[in-house]
Amino acid sequence: MSFTAEVKDELSRLIPEHLAGGKAELAALIHILGKISAGYRMELATETAAVARTIVRLLHGIYQLKTEIGTRKSPLHKTFSYLITVPAQIGLEEALLDLGIVNTQGQQLGIEPELVDRVENAVAFLRGAFLGGGFISNPQGDFHFELGCPTQALANGLVALMVSLGIPARSVSRRNAWQVYLKGIEPITDFLTLVGAHASRLSMEDVLVTKSLRNDVNRRLNAEMANQAKSIDASMEQIRAIRLLAEQRGLDSLPPALRQLAELRLTHPEVSLRELGELAEPMLSKSAVYHRVRRIEAIARELVGSKTSENKA
Repeated sequence: MSFTAEVKDELSRLIPEHLAGGKAELAALIHILGKISAGYRMELATETAAVARTIVRLLHGIYQLKTEIGTRKSPLHKTFSYLITVPAQIGLEEALLDLGIVNTQGQQLGIEPELVDRVENAVAFLRGAFLGGGFISNPQGDFHFELGCPTQALANGLVALMVSLGIPARSVSRRNAWQVYLKGIEPITDFLTLVGAHASRLSMEDVLVTKSLRNDVNRRLNAEMANQAKSIDASMEQIRAIRLLAEQRGLDSLPPALRQLAELRLTHPEVSLRELGELAEPMLSKSAVYHRVRRIEAIARELVGSKTSENKA
């Protein structure tokens, strides 16, 4: 089951506490999924069984309307969807007028203000809108939220409704349809909390924690690998300088303290400066080892410089 389907399944189990909330949720579902033909015959199609059950429950429970439900296969996507048919019948026109789907001039494209005049009703409308056209990508990947709308008026109404409730939504036109979208993790989790998808929010936050821990581990590993690479490069430079001195002058030419460190480095090329100091007798601090290494490298550079001058002469 996709994450979107999980969210919709959770939301479909929420029963509005008041009749007005049920009407707001049903109105949003019809706005997004409904198609009304002449004579007030209505069809609603959804690919989610939980959404189909919610539509039938609300139509039966609020308006006692007769419905027929079946399935059909999309020729484009080759997926099955549930088709809920509400045949022309006494009470259907009145229900559509009551829900703000139609008015005396015909079909109404925007949101009827009286349906969302209270916060709980506005939340119910948003819940119905997500059940009808919402999508949230799997939180294991990128975070993406969008809500498909058939008209610009409905998209604008949803954006205004979400903004009024503290959710920074925006809308965009795509392929002769409109999408309401959220950017960023926090607005998406806030939306889930607002509409009552608390388990889905917790699931998303669990993924966020896991991804954060994984990213921290990766950053630390990358830093350690980079440090190891630098340490190896530095060690090789030190060994080259020591071998040059050994070949040209012999390590006995070095002061005892430097000679001891040079021999330790040749014997232990893989260890860090701190570990090299721990092998010395007496033990040396990392700072002391660093300064002695710099002196050995400086002597090697002087030797190379003098050889170059002799060759030029």
